[in-house]
Amino acid sequence: LTPRHKKAPAMSAPILISACLLGAPVRYDGEHCRQGHPWLRALADAGRLLPICPEVAGGLPTPRPPAELCGGDGHALWAGAAQVRTASGDELSAAFCAGTRAACALAAQHGVRLAILKARSPSCGCRQVYSGQFDGQLRAGQGVAAAALATAGVTLFDEQQLTEAARWLAANEA
Repeated sequence: LTPRHKKAPAMSAPILISACLLGAPVRYDGEHCRQGHPWLRALADAGRLLPICPEVAGGLPTPRPPAELCGGDGHALWAGAAQVRTASGDELSAAFCAGTRAACALAAQHGVRLAILKARSPSCGCRQVYSGQFDGQLRAGQGVAAAALATAGVTLFDEQQLTEAARWLAANEA
């Protein structure tokens, strides 16, 4: 190729992010958990962030009763061994799965390779989720959407790992 026919640089892939981390009031309690990290602000200013709340995308209202994974984590749910339930016993697995499918479709459509998700969420938890006993205890595991995104090859970080996410992005962008 001659210099005047140079190939344009590849556009960097968007980054999937839990909408609550950008200030959308979509958490179960109707609140948000906006992160003011300068790196996230720079990504937002560059139009790189693709927000989604899998729970809302699955049709759940805001606010809504808190829910936890009972019987395992998101991987166990996809294997049929766990469910998402409220403390009163309402089963929400179908809505969580529908929202996860929407998040995965969005990620695939946009070539997402990195996601920054809400820590400990039954949808988005990357490293830990609540025990399923509504006792405030945590266990190792991933939420429903996090498990599906990880299985699809998306690299996951939560808002407590923004420095690590920034390093990963710097090392893996073409």
